Amino acid sequence: MISVGATNILDTYLSPEKYRGTELRFISHTTREPDGKRWSRQIVHQGNMAYADNRSGDGSEIAGAYSFQYGWHYNWQWADGRLQVKAGGAIDANIGFIYNTRNSNNPAQARLSVDIAPSAAAVYKFRWCERPLSVRYELSVPLMGVMFSPNYGQSYYEIFNRGDYDRNIVPTTLVCAPSLRQQFTLDFTLLRTTFRIGYLGDIQQAHVNNLKSHIYTHALVIGVVKRFKTIKIRP
Repeated sequence: MISVGATNILDTYLSPEKYRGTELRFISHTTREPDGKRWSRQIVHQGNMAYADNRSGDGSEIAGAYSFQYGWHYNWQWADGRLQVKAGGAIDANIGFIYNTRNSNNPAQARLSVDIAPSAAAVYKFRWCERPLSVRYELSVPLMGVMFSPNYGQSYYEIFNRGDYDRNIVPTTLVCAPSLRQQFTLDFTLLRTTFRIGYLGDIQQAHVNNLKSHIYTHALVIGVVKRFKTIKIRP
């Protein structure tokens, strides 16, 4: 899938200003559902780049990130298999950066985090005008984890050159890092190909070491869905 949308960036280590702009994201979403099994696995890769300006237009920030999520879900089937509900959890790892074009001292901020995230999904299949359609909603909320952060007033030179550790690996919870990632999509078939279109909402925020940060993204998602069936061949 590819998503394009609006982003809002704040990192008080770099600037007290909020920066607004556009984000482009690539998403690879794989679900593995063994036949006859209640448990399924989910693997999600996401990579994004964003460019944003401040209110006065005399400064900008460039942000990029890669995230990997590996999850397990228990599956329920209702309404003769038309409704599928999944619930479980995932390990979510993120690495990225924010670069401020105006700063000469500390112009960049690294973003590193690992979280345990409860997640759920619901898929409803139906037909309209004799065409098969599928509506899907997914939700993931980081519950606890750890993240990297400089302390207030601490430079990267002090951290990496002088080795001055100052609580730079910070435990996170819903209280100090309330975040949310959700998707609402529609799958439809056209010319023997299944397409996906929908909405992506990604709310990432934290308040640690007396520093505030957030990246809010609301985007349009467009993609292609492929289904494969693996068959074990015994000699």
